[in-house]
Amino acid sequence: MESPFPGMDPFIEGTGIWQDFHQDLASEIRTQLNQQITPGYFAGLIPHMVYDTIEVATLPSSPRPRPQIIQPDVGVFQNSPFPSDRPAVMELDAPSSQGKIRLDVQLRWAGVEVRDAKDGTLITAIEILSPVNKRPGHKAQIDYLRKRRDIFRTQVHLIEIDLLRGGERLPLDNDLPEAPYYVFLSREEQRPFIDIWAVQLQSRLPRFPVPLRHPDPDAKLDLDAAVKSVYQRGAYRTRINYRNRVPAPPLSPEQAVWVETLLAAQHHPN
Repeated sequence: MESPFPGMDPFIEGTGIWQDFHQDLASEIRTQLNQQITPGYFAGLIPHMVYDTIEVATLPSSPRPRPQIIQPDVGVFQNSPFPSDRPAVMELDAPSSQGKIRLDVQLRWAGVEVRDAKDGTLITAIEILSPVNKRPGHKAQIDYLRKRRDIFRTQVHLIEIDLLRGGERLPLDNDLPEAPYYVFLSREEQRPFIDIWAVQLQSRLPRFPVPLRHPDPDAKLDLDAAVKSVYQRGAYRTRINYRNRVPAPPLSPEQAVWVETLLAAQHHPN
């Protein structure tokens, strides 16, 4: 089933499926580009791994805190009971108090790179921004902004796709048009000027060029088609409860009215 929204679905940002969406969108973009640019070029996935800090949740009704279940990559388990002849455990002193630690969890993201098939030269980097890229002071944001500056010093084109309403926007020397979503294209021959697609909640996502080596014509990326394909493949209509509020940040009054009207029509069609 399709999303009730004509473009980007704002519920994806806060339903615990963003990481799934992010990686599948990168894969869909790779597929869409490779249908156009081979054999002279190829698009490949570039994995990114970052760590984020979480607080372990507790259940108020439980006498002792119970951590959330976090699935490890590797686990060590006991498959037999302790031997009955183990020596008795000596009495232990009770702890004075109980604290709580912050845990680091590994997050996996993916970007897309377009390279020349002959020599492997990087032509265009495509970055899909993640929440940690937009969190002020987070190491992932610092690392990404450093990578961005490094790319700007090269002959590599850069495309940045921001489908997150929350977080800090990318730094620019001029004010951005007001919008919840953006696509930025920095062609190496046009810097410091960049092309910006500002996308409203009520609009479809844009089709935009993906530069190749001169004099080859640009490839074309249909972001709207890519997002819709990922939505259906991920069964997000089943996983999202549209009776809940749109995840933070808060919508503007006009957006809130539009979303309420849109979803009411979905629940009570004429």
